[in-house]
Amino acid sequence: MVRTVRAAVPSGRRRVVVVACALGVLAGPAAGGAYAAPDEPSPGGGNVSLEELRKKIEKLHDRAGSATDAYNAAEERTKQQQREIVGLARKIDRLQDEQRKMTDRAGAMARAQYRAGGLPDEARLVLDGDPDRFLSDGVRLRQGQQAAKGFLDRLGSTREKLDHYARDATRKWESLEQNRKRKAAAKKKITGQLKQAEELESKLAKDEREKLRQLEDEASYQRQAKWLKSGILDEIDSKGSKAGKEAIAYATQQIGKDYEWGAEGPTTFDCSGLTLRAWQAAGEEIPRTSQEQWKQLPRIPVKKMRPGDLIIFKQDASHVGMYVGDGAMVHAPRTGRQITIEGAGSLPILGVVRPDK
Repeated sequence: MVRTVRAAVPSGRRRVVVVACALGVLAGPAAGGAYAAPDEPSPGGGNVSLEELRKKIEKLHDRAGSATDAYNAAEERTKQQQREIVGLARKIDRLQDEQRKMTDRAGAMARAQYRAGGLPDEARLVLDGDPDRFLSDGVRLRQGQQAAKGFLDRLGSTREKLDHYARDATRKWESLEQNRKRKAAAKKKITGQLKQAEELESKLAKDEREKLRQLEDEASYQRQAKWLKSGILDEIDSKGSKAGKEAIAYATQQIGKDYEWGAEGPTTFDCSGLTLRAWQAAGEEIPRTSQEQWKQLPRIPVKKMRPGDLIIFKQDASHVGMYVGDGAMVHAPRTGRQITIEGAGSLPILGVVRPDK
């Protein structure tokens, strides 16, 4: 049975995505499709079968995906810390300027007191000879002393704030450096895993690479068929919200663009970069990474998901796709692949979250 998903795309760029369910494209390989048997030896891989090689490459890409989420999280924290440090620097600069002015004023007050002689009240009364004027001066003096005390208190408070901001800035700078190290470690892990996967594929002949891709598709189809066989689509019967349709329209317009880890568009995306931008286009701000999307967004039972909801995959929540309806999703799969429509059950589902309430 073939079902059609129509994404709400601006006029002139309307796309119709045909998704085959049950026994169609999303459920299993096309009739007559040629796939290597799981135990078929790889001509270029010695005793290692193509199926074993597929699993090994899949695991390497999974690890790279997990490291990508760690990299993205460190990148987000780094940006936030940089903004906070800039804000603290501005506060410190403003307070330092205020402190300089207050210090100059305190010096002027001290010099004025020195010129007045700094005499005790009894001595001023004897020397002045005019009790009424002395009493009037005394009132003003006490008022001046109280004002001076308040001024000096503010000066002390300003110095304390400066010390606090300076310590805070130092801590944030140290945290920023730690995040930079985490980013570097994650980047090293990503590149290492991808290099291993590329080396494994590079040893294969062209026809072997084609068979390997067919095996990857078949594995996805089998997972999707099992998911559909559970009767899940009989329970899912929700229509997308206005914002959800707008998010889908954005995401489906990116179909065919390359996956690139750490990318947020507009020419390349990773999985959570795509969902981030799609929901931003719909007017909703969501977390940058799939793991944070899983942690922070409201969770929805799979049977109640609607188009536009985000499907979180894998046990560590390291992959995300957007449900478009009829058992399908749009997602950015992995390095070497392009944004595409696939079966929502073609990967291990951890859960579903909803960006708009």
